[in-house]
Amino acid sequence: MAEQANTKFYSRFSKKRGYSWETPPEPIPESGISETRETEVLVVGGGISGLAAAARLREKGLRVAVIDKNDRQVSLAGQISGINSRYMKQRGIYIDPKKFAADWLKISGSRVQEELLWVYINRSGEGFDWLCDLAGGEDNLDINIYVPYLGEAFGEYYGTHHISKKPHCDKYKSFGGGFLACEILEKALEESGGQLYRGTTALYLEKNGGGRVTGCVCKSGDGKIIRFAASAATVLATGDASDDEEMLEAFCPIGLRPSKRFPRRGNTGDGQKMAYWAGAILDNPEWAPTLHALGYSGYQFFFLHVNQRGERFMNEDTWMQAKSVRCLMQPGGDFAFSVFDSKWADEIEERWHLLGGQGMAPLTNLGEKFNREQLEKSIHGTIYGNSVFGDGGEGDVYVNGGNGFVADTLEELAEKIDVPAETLKKTVARCNEIAASGDDTDFGKRRELLTTIEKPPFIALKWGPSLLDVFGGALTDSRLNVLDANHDPIPGLCAVGNAAGGMYAVDYPLLLNGNSYGRALAYALQLADGLSADSER
Repeated sequence: MAEQANTKFYSRFSKKRGYSWETPPEPIPESGISETRETEVLVVGGGISGLAAAARLREKGLRVAVIDKNDRQVSLAGQISGINSRYMKQRGIYIDPKKFAADWLKISGSRVQEELLWVYINRSGEGFDWLCDLAGGEDNLDINIYVPYLGEAFGEYYGTHHISKKPHCDKYKSFGGGFLACEILEKALEESGGQLYRGTTALYLEKNGGGRVTGCVCKSGDGKIIRFAASAATVLATGDASDDEEMLEAFCPIGLRPSKRFPRRGNTGDGQKMAYWAGAILDNPEWAPTLHALGYSGYQFFFLHVNQRGERFMNEDTWMQAKSVRCLMQPGGDFAFSVFDSKWADEIEERWHLLGGQGMAPLTNLGEKFNREQLEKSIHGTIYGNSVFGDGGEGDVYVNGGNGFVADTLEELAEKIDVPAETLKKTVARCNEIAASGDDTDFGKRRELLTTIEKPPFIALKWGPSLLDVFGGALTDSRLNVLDANHDPIPGLCAVGNAAGGMYAVDYPLLLNGNSYGRALAYALQLADGLSADSER
């Protein structure tokens, strides 16, 4: 009955019929399965959500095996949120949970499960503290708080942490960020006796006659078919679906539009598909994308933004996701330009206390001062390599790398960025007129961020949206049990991290940067509490 309801549910939303992911693979005959490995909890996915869940489950005394199709650790993000962690308290930072919840619901169009949001709110700080404790806390780690975007129209929250190992700490190889977080969790798992099988690809879930998920059939790196039998639960922790074109078409069409993508190779919605085949209900389309405006160059700043026709098209005083979406709506859609003049560094330094956030200024930790030399070098392409954006190779990105343009006249600049010169000159003249009046009646930019463009040389930075993640997955209850189309738990099946749905909609909420990793830690605690309580009955 659940499977029939599930199919009926999706027939209302499919943009076309016959997506390949809708058809489950044929079961492998018993004669084709080389061996069966038994455990209490099987975690499918060895990223931060899977490793955190597994490490916490081992602390609770459950036998755990983790499988991951990658042959090595994969991580990209560098920021980890934790609402009201002890490190925030040490710095006098407090987030009002009720206000935060209201802001999250607003930006998500209210299309979230509030009980899951509150799991994140109530437990992400605890989860971050737990992660740091596993590594020896501040004896081994430098723990910093990132300065968020400080705008008025869309203000972000303090509460994004960045960890790095101290020079004397030789327990870990990774310097910091997500790689270090995953290494901390992986070591904790292995030191506590948990099993980790990399290079092992999950094929499909298995159920018994009563409809309980009993484990997963997998393919090892040497081609052998292995059954992992899980007596307590199978936990899906396989990440997002941003590297699957069909799932993007079905659930997040806007994710197909940017030409730039962060390297998320292998994030093909494996957990979402397996959950669907098992009768799970997935998030309603459209799933929430992370569209960071980091294609071509990593800054947009607060200066004049013009489209490919040389026209201003937005209030530049906003968060990175908004800039990406606004850019996609423009003619051409793939990129836009930030235009400024020779006094740009002075203007950023003067407004340093008003900025923060990604793209508006360099990523900065609480208490760090403006670093003029580093910023000037980055604009002229001597710091950042372009390989992270999938362009290949290390080298210059901005002025020296073809994504920044310098000219002595606006006519020359217009020619270099291929926009009509008269249009650009008219746009700049209007920008200067607004700055002189102190009131942006065209788009409403903060008075404090209004600037003129009048002193050569003139500079244009090319920037555009880049797809990072797509947030949507199997709906769960507050104990992370996966739900069927009737919203009843599927026995023996749980989901965590980006394979789990219910908490995101419309846009990835940069209200608090790093909330994906923060959720992974919060869900790990919540999952382990529920499964350990079940095992004691």
